[in-house]
Amino acid sequence: KTPSKLIKEDGDYTTTVTGTINDKDVGGISQKVMSKTNKIDKPDNVKINTGGATDDIQKALTQLSMAMGAAVIIVYLVLVLTFKGGLAPFTILFSLPYTVIGVVLALVITGETLSVPSMIGLLMLIGIVVTNAIVLVDRVINNEREGMEMKEALIEAGGTRIRPILMTALATIGALVPLLFGQDSSILISKGLAATVIGGLISSTLLTLIVVPVIYEILFTLKNKLARLFNRN
Repeated sequence: KTPSKLIKEDGDYTTTVTGTINDKDVGGISQKVMSKTNKIDKPDNVKINTGGATDDIQKALTQLSMAMGAAVIIVYLVLVLTFKGGLAPFTILFSLPYTVIGVVLALVITGETLSVPSMIGLLMLIGIVVTNAIVLVDRVINNEREGMEMKEALIEAGGTRIRPILMTALATIGALVPLLFGQDSSILISKGLAATVIGGLISSTLLTLIVVPVIYEILFTLKNKLARLFNRN
């Protein structure tokens, strides 16, 4: 609806333009509206602000981003207490960045945007992906305690844990497939969540089996070298 009058609010003249979004992708439409309004050539003393659903979505995205940061910190602290050290948990957290690759590709392929359901999916991925890395690293540590060399322990852990890691990932993906391809209006809202979790899980699972062992060997080799160096001194 076009504005019909100017009103004075906090000493400034304001007017409101309202509209109803009929598309299911409220977040995507809101981002397009904001992009268009930012390109409007206006005087320096004129400001354009968005509100309503757009404002609510932006607040929700901000809160979810903060929740994700808090979740990573909490997960790390719990792992430090569990493994009684900070290096192994740090190695485990290296599995998280690789979820972004799959998430971006999945959202592009499905035509979804970064919305509230997508952010909830990212929050879920933190727990799922870290669990896969924990299974792998825990096996490596147990192998080393039994007397295996680091490289031998890594190879054995990769071969032993690949099956449960892949089965967990496939089971989760299978459970989310109906949400991804469903056509019901209530399911469409969760399509972004399903695409995010499936894409992130595929990329992180494949790369966790490769990257986490490499990072583990690099960090613990460096730690052992530094320990020997300080012991000599």
